Amino acid sequence: MSETTTSQLTKISVAPLTDEDIDDVRQVSLPDQQVKFAVTADEFLAETCETIHRHVIKRAGKTVGFFKLDTDYASQYDFCPPKALGLRMFVVDARYQGQGLGTGAVKALLEYLPVAYRDFNWVYLTVNCQNPAAKACYQKGGFTDTGELYWGGAAGPQHIMYAAIDADNKGKAQ
Repeated sequence: MSETTTSQLTKISVAPLTDEDIDDVRQVSLPDQQVKFAVTADEFLAETCETIHRHVIKRAGKTVGFFKLDTDYASQYDFCPPKALGLRMFVVDARYQGQGLGTGAVKALLEYLPVAYRDFNWVYLTVNCQNPAAKACYQKGGFTDTGELYWGGAAGPQHIMYAAIDADNKGKAQ
């Protein structure tokens, strides 16, 4: 997977993590109060699993964040239908928060998925109920709240959200 998709409105791109990105990813950090909702850069880089695909978020070629796509998400969570990816550990560097980069990255991700993950119909995520800014970012970027909560989160209950990957799946996921 070497595809890269850039959101034209914000010049933000998402792409698979490469060796060239590692030093820049190590510079990404979160405020202390947000770490409980995600992971540090070192934790992100340490996870190597066949079903977890690590990605970077870039603005004008500079790494400003990262996230993971989990191809085995549906087998781990009852709320997630078959043929759905999981979006995990979506992080925008503290220095770039509040500038619309998160929303732009979500939009770029939703443009990228139909190209890079053709075998999947949906992307699901959970976002902590104590993190309304992240929930708003996902909604502005194109995710829909199912109205249900996931109660297994380490930091408390989480909203379950989803977006269609394929244009044929724009209705509610089953």
